[in-house]
Parts: sequence; C-alpha cells; structure tokens
Amino acid sequence: MGSHQDSTRDDSPDHLPTPATAAGREGLDALLAAPGRAVIALDFDGTLAPIVADPDRARAHPDAVPALAALAPKVGSVAVITGRPAEVAVHHGGFADVPGLDHLVVLGHYGAERWDAATGALTTPEPHPGVAAVRAELPGLLERSGAGQGTWIEEKGHAVAVHTRRAPDPQAAFDTLRAPLADLATRHGLIVEPGRMVLELRPPGMDKGAALREYVRELDARAVLYAGDDLGDLPAFTAVDTLRTEGTPGLLVCSGSDEVPDLRKRADVVVDGPPGVVRLLRSLTTRLA
Repeated sequence: MGSHQDSTRDDSPDHLPTPATAAGREGLDALLAAPGRAVIALDFDGTLAPIVADPDRARAHPDAVPALAALAPKVGSVAVITGRPAEVAVHHGGFADVPGLDHLVVLGHYGAERWDAATGALTTPEPHPGVAAVRAELPGLLERSGAGQGTWIEEKGHAVAVHTRRAPDPQAAFDTLRAPLADLATRHGLIVEPGRMVLELRPPGMDKGAALREYVRELDARAVLYAGDDLGDLPAFTAVDTLRTEGTPGLLVCSGSDEVPDLRKRADVVVDGPPGVVRLLRSLTTRLA
C-alpha cells in the first residue's frame, strides 16, 4: 500500500521521495540506474494541469513544460497519456516547438491518437460509429433525466463526456446519470468510464493501461514511471503492476486527490497535485545530472 503523505514537500532540488513499497523502490532504482531505457509517463488533467470547472480552460502548470524539457533529454522518452484528443492536449499543454522536448510523445484518446514532438506528426484512426449516435441522443437524455441543469457535454472526437461539476449538486447529478448513460453506451457498443464528476462514453479497448503497455514494449523500456490522479489512471497502474511481474520495474505516482482514494492506496508515492509532480520531475532531473 502506498504512502498517504506527500513525500516531496522538501523543496531542495535534489530531494526525491522514498517509495512506500519495495516494488516502488526497485522501480525508482532502475530508473536512476538506466535512465536512457526509462519511460516517464504522465496523465494530463490533474497531473500536469490543475483540475478546473471548464476543461477547455485547463492548461499545464506553468512550471510543468520547463520541468519536462529539462528531464526529457536524460531519459528514454516522456509520454503524456490522456483521454483528450492529442492535438487538444498539445495545445493546452504548450508542448509544441519546445527545445528539449524532442523525446515527448502524446498518446491521446487513450492511445488511439499519437503526436510526436520530434516530427509534429499526428496519427489518428476513424471514430467509432457509436460515438456519433450517442452524441445525437445525449441532449434529450440529459433533459429527460432531470439532471441536466449545470451538466454539459464535452466533445472529444473519439469519445464524448458528460460533466457534472457545475451542477447544483454535482455528486447527485453524477449518480443520477450513471445508469442511463451506461444503458445508452451499451446500445451503441460503447462503455462508460467514470472520473472526477465526469462520465465518459467511449469505445471499448481504449484505456491508459493498454496505451502504456504498448508504448513500453515499443521502446523495449527497462523501467517505467507512471503518474496520474483519476479513476481512468487505474488501468495504467494495473499495467505497471503487470510489467513488474514480467520483469520491468515501475514506480506508481499519485497526483494527490482525496476524490480518488483507490489511486492513493495503490501508489508508491503520493504528491500534492501538479505542483508536487513538477517538484518530482525537477528532483529526477537533478539526480540524473
């Protein structure tokens, strides 16, 4: 079980947290011993960017990109794995045309899309037909449910999400919508992924765990760090656990949120949100200098 305290509150530049588990300590040691064979993978919202009421206004923490640019040349690769479209994450993160970020890859839509900083190339598949059908039915469903006030729909290209954070009672709206959205998704061959006051409808087989495993295998990485903050990051945590059993050491980092206790319990290290993630990235860079 991971630590429930922020181990990175020491602001000295070379301070690294001590992972709460033996597997986490092994993962950190492997990363430090062979950084050129390591993958640093991070979620975007809640990890590199503070959570905000309107996701369109989310931006990376002001120190996140400089921290990534300093660390990226010292490791095998840095990957941002997000449910957002890759281009949106690149824009909101400010990742394009940043010196030092040539090794950055953004895996958008849970790995369905990919943007490479070295080339600026974006690869994306055709959207699942069920997404268009769900998109057409959602407004009527929200109105009939009685939970429509303050809820809103986020268009995500290969997925669609319903947010309840602006509702008068966000949790009540979330609970009211969960079953009807699950039924809607099932009728059109999709699944529902719950998050922090958001329910996302997307094709099955798209998750951060699958994206992370595929990328680690592509690079033949010898160590992996994954940092996330939400329920959608649990598959990536599971992927790291599996990689550990297969001989690839890993470190699990929770960008602290009391809204997702399961993630905190499974983490090797818990930091205080995006500022804590930035401090961790800086500490790694200092140790690898």
